[in-house]
Amino acid sequence: MSAERVLLEAVLEALDIPKPARVGDGEVHDRILLKRVMHAWIALEGVLQRGEDPGWSADYLRARLNEHPAEGYRVWGAKP
Repeated sequence: MSAERVLLEAVLEALDIPKPARVGDGEVHDRILLKRVMHAWIALEGVLQRGEDPGWSADYLRARLNEHPAEGYRVWGAKP
């Protein structure tokens, strides 16, 4: 698998988090998603603007995603 594809899969993983179940859960969801979007942007910007290695950027992004897991809120469609 190419390094570029690995990076794109990491970006999709960053952005594709479960939807919140209730309004109050939306605040937590949005806070987590914003952090993940920021790190995805940093990874993409590094590759496209500074010529960084896509494989390294994917590893960077996945490490940041581990720091900001999509948890701590109720998820739409999850069983109570």
